[in-house]
Amino acid sequence: MKSAIAFVTLAATCAMLSACGGGAAPLPAPPVAKPQTAASPTPGTPAKPGQTSPTQLVPSAPAIPAPEPAKYADKGRKDPFTEVQLSSALGGLAVSTTKLTGIVRGARSVLALLETQEGIGYILKPGDTLGDGRLMEIGADNVVFAVAAKPGAAAQRVVLRLVAN
Repeated sequence: MKSAIAFVTLAATCAMLSACGGGAAPLPAPPVAKPQTAASPTPGTPAKPGQTSPTQLVPSAPAIPAPEPAKYADKGRKDPFTEVQLSSALGGLAVSTTKLTGIVRGARSVLALLETQEGIGYILKPGDTLGDGRLMEIGADNVVFAVAAKPGAAAQRVVLRLVAN
């Protein structure tokens, strides 16, 4: 009998909750700000408390000057951001004056190690340029450059062999 009374009580509670909507009461809508319609006070008269002018609502942003472009001060040094092609006609680097000092073979690439007469080293891969020539291929113990003798002339083939110590 007690279980029947408990069941009826539970059923009545469920019926009352479902009649009420079964959930929490909805939240009230947020208050809507009313736009200020009061006119700006005339110059020389103080504003009334609680009254704001439209210019006070949004402050003006300060003017930001445009930045000046960056300038490179070389101070007698070479600009590292410009690529200059040297040619033997201008007294620059010539492939024929360099020597092949090593070949490095990796899993994905092959590199040639060259050295100038001044002792400056270069690491090149096929397609790279050095002075007046372009590295065409790297062999087992040599490299092949295509060197243009004069502008508009056909390229000559220059082969450098690995130097043995």
